[in-house]
Amino acid sequence: MRIVPNLLTVLRLVAVPVMVACLFVDQESQGQWRWIAWTVFVVAAATDALDGYLARRWEVVSSFGKLADPLADKALVLGALVVLALQAETPWWPVIVIAVREAGVTIGRLAVARDVVIAASMGGKLKTALQVLAIFLFLLPTHAGWVDGVGWWVLVASVVVAVATGIDYAWKIGRVAVAHRSAVLRRGRAHTASGESRATEAIDAMGEG
Repeated sequence: MRIVPNLLTVLRLVAVPVMVACLFVDQESQGQWRWIAWTVFVVAAATDALDGYLARRWEVVSSFGKLADPLADKALVLGALVVLALQAETPWWPVIVIAVREAGVTIGRLAVARDVVIAASMGGKLKTALQVLAIFLFLLPTHAGWVDGVGWWVLVASVVVAVATGIDYAWKIGRVAVAHRSAVLRRGRAHTASGESRATEAIDAMGEG
């Protein structure tokens, strides 16, 4: 039971290439492959809430889950957005902004992961929820223009939140990096002082002898 939340996270990662393949096979025909891609996306997105809920309920929150869960979210969202942009269903600029933000946050998280795991914030979860809603609407096989219109404005809102939370994550990561550097310097000074003390004691002992 302890591995179920992490297994759901891994399955969400596996769902990404399946969804992307279905979208390419569909070729914007809004046919059955589009429905399959939409269904895969919806089910994969649903596992995001489920794995977190199960991890908290069973008290099996792990460092792997804290790190892999947001990575799976990023892969799912960016996979869908890149295909939508390639098929000219959305502009490229939101995709690029989101991709740069996600790459920066991920690299920063990995850089300090040895010292602390920075879990997703409420703002980060809101960003993901808005992105999922936008993609849900864009992928929905329908020719109703208002659906894409709503999806577009939800995507724009998600970009605004992504930039704001990206700055917040950068601040948190910077604080961790500074704290780590300060700790290293303190340990270095303590080690040097200890070495000097031992050397002094040795010299004194030789003098007494």
